[in-house]
Order: sequence, then C-alpha cells, then structure tokens
Amino acid sequence: MLAALLLFAAVLGVILFFASRVRGKGSDNWVGYLYLLPVVLLLAVGLVYPGLRTIYESFFDAQGSSFIGIDNYKTILTDGDQLTVLGNTIIWVLIVPPLATAIGLIYAILVDKSRFESFAKALIFLPMAISMVAAGVIWRFVYEYRVNQPNVHQIGLINQIIVWLGGDPVQLLITDTGKLNTLLLIVVFIWIQAGFAMTILSAAIKAIPDEIIEAARLDGVSPWSMFVKITLPSVRTTIVVVLTTLAIGTLKVFDVVRTMTGGNFKTSVIANEFYSQLIRADNQGLAAALAVVLFILVIPIIVYNIRQVRQEA
Repeated sequence: MLAALLLFAAVLGVILFFASRVRGKGSDNWVGYLYLLPVVLLLAVGLVYPGLRTIYESFFDAQGSSFIGIDNYKTILTDGDQLTVLGNTIIWVLIVPPLATAIGLIYAILVDKSRFESFAKALIFLPMAISMVAAGVIWRFVYEYRVNQPNVHQIGLINQIIVWLGGDPVQLLITDTGKLNTLLLIVVFIWIQAGFAMTILSAAIKAIPDEIIEAARLDGVSPWSMFVKITLPSVRTTIVVVLTTLAIGTLKVFDVVRTMTGGNFKTSVIANEFYSQLIRADNQGLAAALAVVLFILVIPIIVYNIRQVRQEA
C-alpha cells in the first residue's frame, strides 16, 4: 500500500514538473494531456489489459494451456446447463428494469409533496442502504421452509401465511416449476432497486416547472392526463437512464443469487456461473468466455445510454 502511494506521488510529481515547464503555443493542450496520462495508464492497466487477456483466455481449455478455438462459446450456446443460465439472465433483464422503474415511478408520484415525503422516501430507499448479501439473507428467512409436522413451526413468513390459510408449506427456493424460484429472486432485486429508481425519478419530477403544472390544472386537466401528457414526457430521458442503468446492474447480478441459492436449482445467471466455473470448477477457459459474453451484452446498453444523454445535452 505504501509503495503504491509513493509511486502515485512520484508520477504526480513528474507530471507537475513537466506541466510547469511547458511553454508556448498550444501549451494548454499539452498540460491537459499530461494530466490525463495517469488516468489513461490506470485504464490501460486496470481495464484494457485485463479485458484483452480475458478474451485471449476464452479461446483456451480449462487449464489455459491448449488452444481450443471457439469451443467454449459453443458450450455456452449448446450445453443444457449453460442455456438455462442464459435463459435466466434474459428473464432477469426483461423483468427487473421495467418493473423496478415502474414501481419507482409510482412511488415518486405518490410521495411527491406529500406530508410525510421525507420519511416515505427514506423508508423506500432503505433497502439500497444494505448490501445485496444482507438482503439475500433477510429474504431467505422470508422464503424459509420447514417440514409440515406437529410442533414444527414455520419461520418463513410466506410459508407461515400458507399454513394459516390451510395449505402445505412449499420449498420456494427449490421449486423451479414455472421458474418460480428465479422469479422469487427477482422480487428481492426489485425490492432493492425500486428505491434507486424512485430517488432519480423523484428528482426529475421535481424539476418540472411549476408554471406548466399550474397551467394544466387551470385548464382542468385530470390527474391521469397530467401524468400521461406532462409528467411522462418531461421525465422520459430520466426513465431511459434508469432503465439502462438497472439493465446493466441486472446483467451483473451475483450477490442475491449466490447468497440465496448458490445458483443451484436452475437459478444461476451469467455472473454467478462465471464465478462457479472459475473458482469451483477451475475451468478458466469457460469462465473467461462467460465474462466475454457478459461484456458483449453490456456494451450495447452503455452505447445507447451515452447516445441518449448526448442527444438531450
């Protein structure tokens, strides 16, 4: 740690030294380039090189010693377990961003300018303040199952409600019929991310000029028309940003799945499968290929997000 700090100080000192010596026409540009140099070096060492190295290793076998071409990618696209992983990831991406954004938007509208706005926002945002692992542990207790026998009490909230209603408890996190366990994991992630969506969208709603809202009210516009014709168009760009941000986070989801099921019972997603192949199965090639697939899936969303922001700028 000390060596890294000393190296950073030395590099910064060299940059400042050369920056103070630059003179003449175009000196400002050169000074700017000098200050950008450490950032470029850090990106090259911490992002570009690992990315290229991962792509390179994805063409090798489990031990990373023999070149096997695109066999790892063929495995991802043909193996039954890997197709389940891809399918689960698609389900997550199709459900989480739109649903979490919609819930966040509803929250933002309902609590806007209400009497208990600050308290309500703090309560809704609270899940974001805890770690994904902690959220997974909490919801494991919610979904907990105990055998339905005399003197055996259900400690899981949902199964206790089922028993109260006269039903038999269900092993919720094991049951993959209709992707039930995957959907239950998605509920946890939405519970966490809805607070993030609400916070961003609430700020966008508050940025709508009061003059527009007052003019609409004077014209007798109904609350629904106000929402459809004024609120939604005004926050459209923010909704897109929230959707794309949540989509990227959803593609990388790991903690919730790892904590609650470990990726078992057909609940694994790409990020969890990457971890499992690298750490547990010691299959470096397939793990690298999964990382590359994840990278490829994220890039279009990032590009679209950047274009949307630039168009609005």
